[in-house]
Amino acid sequence: MSFEFIKKLPTPDEIREEYPVPAKVREAKKIRDEEIRKVLCGESDKFLVIIGPCSADNEEAVCEYVRRLARVNEQVSDRLILIPRIYTNKPRTTGEGYKGIVHQPDPEKGVDFLAGLLAMRHMHIRAVEETGLTAADEMLYPENWRYVSDILSYVAIGARSVEDQQHRLTVSGFDVPAGMKNPTSGDFSVMLNSIYAAQHPHSFIYRGWEVNTSGNPLAHAVLRGATNKHGNNTPNYHYEDLMRLLEMYGKMELKNPAAIVDANHSNSNKQFEQQIRIVKEILHNRKLNPDLKRLVKGVMIESYLEEGSQKVGGGVYGKSITDPCLGWEDSERLILDIAELE
Repeated sequence: MSFEFIKKLPTPDEIREEYPVPAKVREAKKIRDEEIRKVLCGESDKFLVIIGPCSADNEEAVCEYVRRLARVNEQVSDRLILIPRIYTNKPRTTGEGYKGIVHQPDPEKGVDFLAGLLAMRHMHIRAVEETGLTAADEMLYPENWRYVSDILSYVAIGARSVEDQQHRLTVSGFDVPAGMKNPTSGDFSVMLNSIYAAQHPHSFIYRGWEVNTSGNPLAHAVLRGATNKHGNNTPNYHYEDLMRLLEMYGKMELKNPAAIVDANHSNSNKQFEQQIRIVKEILHNRKLNPDLKRLVKGVMIESYLEEGSQKVGGGVYGKSITDPCLGWEDSERLILDIAELE
């Protein structure tokens, strides 16, 4: 019934000193941040595709995936901005299971947070160095932001975190876009209240400091479906759902109204292959209504080198050990289809 303090971990400044960001990565981030900002502010018609593994469990496989993504990016960069998912923390509904590379740099070994923090930073930097594509990560633990704030170009706040005040206030200090997912209940008002909080300045305690934040005008909605009281998944990506979000956005004083649709999770009923159909429906709805085209700025897709999922220790290189994902061939085809339909 108490805490056992194991060891004090390095501060973000100490980790940054050990793994500094090369000039090449800093320049790539500066350019990419501006490109993504323009999309969310309505200054660019490009479409965001946030795509990659459910969890970044293996540096070699993740970096190979991002290298493949970079080759596709060369074909579609006039219409799309591809943002690789490199998710280094994994929320678990019951607290059981693999929690991401920060917990376990090797999923088959025990917890090692020091090695995990180093592995997280090393993998992110390496991916950008090799491809020029800065990534998205989920900020499951708000205090981790400072370990990667000089690398990431996009941050997601998950369905179980979006109602938490510390997450909302921390996002208000981010200088990159933050996608605030609807909670598992599906309540849009909770998500929009989170966006409102994130877009405004705050004073609070963060990592032992009294801090002030200026607000993040790039905080926006992410629709990921819902789970009802009977435990059944219900989607919220259909035309009427998008129109309802648009109407609710209009009633609040929010900057840069924008939405990303997560094609997996409760929207697909965790049927990963349905992501292809769902993404195409989103694109169709954008074509039907100019207001929805202005609102919906992109999609999230779970994808890896091999389709499906496996248990930890399954031994298949590039196959998810958490939620099942699209395989590479289907993913590449889907990206090219998105570019063509856009």
